[in-house]
Amino acid sequence: MAISVGERNDDDHPEPATRMSDLRLYVNVDHVATIRQARRTDEPDPVTAALECERAGADGITAHLREDRRHIQDDDVVRIARQITSVFNLEMGCTEEMVGIAIRLHPYQVTLVPERREEVTTEGGLDVVREAARLAPCIDRLRDAGIRTSLFIAPSERAVRRSHELGVEAIELHTGSYAHAPTSRDTLDDLRRSAALGRELGLAVHAGHGLTVRNVRPVAAITNIEELNIGHSIVSRAVFVGIRSAVREIADAMQEARSSST
Repeated sequence: MAISVGERNDDDHPEPATRMSDLRLYVNVDHVATIRQARRTDEPDPVTAALECERAGADGITAHLREDRRHIQDDDVVRIARQITSVFNLEMGCTEEMVGIAIRLHPYQVTLVPERREEVTTEGGLDVVREAARLAPCIDRLRDAGIRTSLFIAPSERAVRRSHELGVEAIELHTGSYAHAPTSRDTLDDLRRSAALGRELGLAVHAGHGLTVRNVRPVAAITNIEELNIGHSIVSRAVFVGIRSAVREIADAMQEARSSST
């Protein structure tokens, strides 16, 4: 499918909002699309959900356009890019097709993520050490197009340093290990050390995967992390309280944790 968003000025991207003591919330709307695709109908609409998240105070919108199009569709990312007033973080695999789409769409940021057809969701970070030769051309093309790039990585010193060498502007630390064992000091320490190293190297540090109102506070309290990407728990909670309330609940938890850490 040829993606086109019409005429756009490359300078039109708004800068990310800074609130919550410099901790931003980006809402991933993939799971709204998952519900829609279960019936192959037109509702619920992930773009409407994105706009509602913005009204609730979300600082940005994230969506993952997978190669198999299991949830978010090409038309969704076009409409998100056209209609939201915050910033758009497009998650995608490092493939020729996806890089072409990103260049035509020109989101504020592209986050390169690993993709395996057999997985239900993204279960780990990119192997930036072994895959550096494959990732580098994608990053170069995105940079040449004026698109900010981020890599979704495991919270390890080796991965952070290799990401810096690849020349990206940001990293997103995979919080899955922490989410599965939130009382483990080791998983939280890994996040703290990786976030501190990333900031020391001049990278913007983001984090996400498996974060909920119940477990987000320790991660939000890590002052070197400036952005959290959260989707599934917000959409799940929205079934009971509505999406604006679900966004506000997790934003309040983040704010409380960040305020107590400064």
